Amino acid sequence: MTTADKIEDHQARCQPYMLRLRMIALDETDIALTWQAVTEVVQATGAILAEAEAAGTDARAAAGPGAATFLSVRLTRLAAAANEAIAAAGEGDSGLLRRHLHRFEVLTSAIWTVQQAVSGPDRGRPR
Repeated sequence: MTTADKIEDHQARCQPYMLRLRMIALDETDIALTWQAVTEVVQATGAILAEAEAAGTDARAAAGPGAATFLSVRLTRLAAAANEAIAAAGEGDSGLLRRHLHRFEVLTSAIWTVQQAVSGPDRGRPR
């Protein structure tokens, strides 16, 4: 199994969690969040972050030192976005939670793209 395949596996394991976060973010009712929704945000962001960290470990093994630093910075940003979403959920602010979940989703997508780019079979080839 190649590094790119491993990263794809990590990404695939995140899909159910991403879908659940999207469902929570799509709730437009602006009512107070239930403790179940807060718990789901904590669990989903934690699971996604764990998979991104594991994929980052795989990608850093295949990448050069500059790319490894870039991946670490991206992972730190993703962790901060997860913490912001969890804080918004804990405060019961559904509008703020939607914004933070959107940012978390964008950063998650970005980190998968970067990890694939630095570990893919054509890395280092001119485009």
